[in-house]
Amino acid sequence: MKPINCFIVYDDAVQAEITIENLLQSELVNAVYLLSKRENIQVNEKCFPILIDSLYSSNTIRKIAEKSDTPYSLVYLKNTPLHLGQFALERFFQIAQDTKAGMVYSDYYQVSGGVRSKLPLIDYQTGSVRDDFNFGSVLFFNAEVLKQASAQMNENFLHAGLYDARLRISQKAELVHIDEYLYSEVESDNRKSGEKLFDYVDPKNRQRQLEMEHACTEHLKNIGAYLKPQFKTILFDENNFEMEASVIIPVKNRATTIEDAVRSALTQKTSFPFNVIVVDNHSTDGTSEIVEKLAKEDSRVRHIIPQREDLGIGGCWNVAVHSPFCGKFSVQLDSDDVYQDENTLQIMVNAFYEQNCGMVIGSYTITDFEMNVIPPGLIDHREWTPENGRNNALRINGLGAPRAFYTPLLRKIKVPDSNYGEDYALGLYFSREYQIGRIFQSVYLCRRWRDNSDAELDIVTLNTYNHYKDKIRTIEIKARQQINKLS
Repeated sequence: MKPINCFIVYDDAVQAEITIENLLQSELVNAVYLLSKRENIQVNEKCFPILIDSLYSSNTIRKIAEKSDTPYSLVYLKNTPLHLGQFALERFFQIAQDTKAGMVYSDYYQVSGGVRSKLPLIDYQTGSVRDDFNFGSVLFFNAEVLKQASAQMNENFLHAGLYDARLRISQKAELVHIDEYLYSEVESDNRKSGEKLFDYVDPKNRQRQLEMEHACTEHLKNIGAYLKPQFKTILFDENNFEMEASVIIPVKNRATTIEDAVRSALTQKTSFPFNVIVVDNHSTDGTSEIVEKLAKEDSRVRHIIPQREDLGIGGCWNVAVHSPFCGKFSVQLDSDDVYQDENTLQIMVNAFYEQNCGMVIGSYTITDFEMNVIPPGLIDHREWTPENGRNNALRINGLGAPRAFYTPLLRKIKVPDSNYGEDYALGLYFSREYQIGRIFQSVYLCRRWRDNSDAELDIVTLNTYNHYKDKIRTIEIKARQQINKLS
């Protein structure tokens, strides 16, 4: 028997025939199975239909596993023609044999608007548990490992079946990345990176999110990284703070927006004293002069220019938090955003005492530069529940805003000195031991405009960011496994 069975999406005959012809040119292909939601599709003698409910469901994975009677199974996830590179199947087969991997995936060429461009992927690691990890559209499975994983899938997910399967496969064998461009696919989603950020909070995807959370939680239990909802109590008895709270604004070259941010902080109405610490990371566009003017107008504004010139956003946070001006609670405000209204700071500080937490995360509304609400509007991260939030946080890429911290804890933990993901790392670290307080009403306006750091990322930068967050998750998972071993 030839060693590979192939499984492809069948939406229309023209699309499918191109892919089928491409696959059957290889002497390694035993059979092609057509995954379709339609009954009675027309097939040739070399192809076999499989009726499915959803491409990503548990039932579909079980049906693929059942028909995986060859050593390897190739699954193609797109409904556009697949064009394999020279000896691509032979390369998948060779690497799978050499590594004994549970699944192999490769870099690929993306065709958009008739232009072909390289789309490199990143290596899978322990912390690559997010459900949006990009493997490309060609997945090459060790059939025996796929069967074992399928046999252990005890849920009937409609959306999370494939995600559940690859998590279970990763518990048994490696997921190996081939750093070679082995195929070309047509890309139909041509939105910029910043336009894709909030797909997961679309209300129509709520059931999908719940399924993904369930699958991820089971995975964490299986690998010994699940944490029960048990948290340390905080007394908030540190009294050596002149200010109850400090609004912290790291900034570099935001002359267009910095005054809006500072003034939104200064207009806060609170029952306690607070200040605004602006850490100006050696701006050269007039930002420094604007902040200095505001500091002269209002003594609550503390304008700090670090002595060091090698700091990222996280390093600027450390400068603010460890300064003598910092209050008992450190509250985030990005230099191009504003607070929702005059009550935000009071609401954030109240949450520490009401929920006994080491960190508080609010909810925010997406607006344009003029602060008109734009889709998707409110981002409230309701997946962060007291019962399972700190486990589910390992699956998602963001935790919400604004973020606030009990300063004595933050001074002990320190902020990673990076320009991306430092807040996510803190959220995971704090949640390891402390409750994360949540505010589900909008208290913050996040302005989307051309100069946002994530507005339009090239693939190399996007991969760098994703790899960094996966590494943060890897470290966190290993730490939680150690906690469970000692408990």
